[in-house]
Amino acid sequence: MNKFLSTLGLCRRAGKIALGYDAVCDEIKRGNVSGVFTASDISDKTRKEIDYICDKYSVPHIRADVTMDEIKQVLSVRTGITAILDKGFFDSLSKSIYRAN
Repeated sequence: MNKFLSTLGLCRRAGKIALGYDAVCDEIKRGNVSGVFTASDISDKTRKEIDYICDKYSVPHIRADVTMDEIKQVLSVRTGITAILDKGFFDSLSKSIYRAN
């Protein structure tokens, strides 16, 4: 997961990320999101809500095997929902998850 977290930090520095439920939903509705990652420890209610929004707008969403606290160490923000606004970054993050599993 180190590759995932380091790439996530790179996305943040590049400004190609939205964090938190409300910001992610806004970006999805605007059509700016390449994909969404959720932390492994978000609540079931939040997971169902973000799954619904992603399905409604045909946005890929992946459950990452990282916790909100691990994300906080990299991004300095504790969040369980992260939208990636760049397809290249999303593809890179997706590959790092699948390689780790």
